[in-house]
Amino acid sequence: MPVLFLTLINKIIRNEENMENIVIGIEGTVGAGKTSIARELLKSIENSIILHGGNIYRAIVYGMMQTKNKIKNVQSLDAFEIMKKLGIEIKLENRETVIYMNGKKVEEKDLQSERASIAVSQVSNIANNEKLYIFGKNLIDSFRKEYNIILSSRDIVKMYPDVTYHFFIDAKIEERTNRKYMQYNKEIPKEQIRKMIEERDRLQEQSGYYKKYEQTKIIDVTDCRNVKEATQMVLENMKETITNGI
Repeated sequence: MPVLFLTLINKIIRNEENMENIVIGIEGTVGAGKTSIARELLKSIENSIILHGGNIYRAIVYGMMQTKNKIKNVQSLDAFEIMKKLGIEIKLENRETVIYMNGKKVEEKDLQSERASIAVSQVSNIANNEKLYIFGKNLIDSFRKEYNIILSSRDIVKMYPDVTYHFFIDAKIEERTNRKYMQYNKEIPKEQIRKMIEERDRLQEQSGYYKKYEQTKIIDVTDCRNVKEATQMVLENMKETITNGI
């Protein structure tokens, strides 16, 4: 990415009228590359961190699976209370949040497994998330005092209405299937991955997680050759938004 362009972006961020640190919300369809874009943004935005909000929910479901809790019973439970019972903590390491459970770090590959991914979509559709959203908002506010935040999560505007920029990343189903196929090291057949994505899309849509708001900017990355091009689209949109005062 051109140095002059990144310098301009960071200069604009530093000169925001309220002089506060910003929150860049990144969400989108399953397999569109949200995490990859967030990590590329981390290289471009000064004094920034990534808050992996989605991994908090993944950790809750992963912990339930490890302790043999039955997913069908969670509609009467509170997601935040489950998180506390499982001893889940969020820590900052190398400018990204990571998950600890009862003092032991949970690896991202375990949180991102196919089984956990489907279960997350199912649980988030029926569990009570109200207290978890309050916890999430307070966590964002706490980090925002010191850092610009790149927030990769779901239901961002509902959880954190003060988000500075809100991007919804999308791509055609074929492209998303290919990306997940590579993520799973080609160990899962493409047709199985496509069905998983379609099912998760259905559950996410049903939960209202694909809702677009007035400030939402939709970024279609289908034709991007790599994550750098996709990230460039996000940065250019930030620049345009500031310039036009939108």
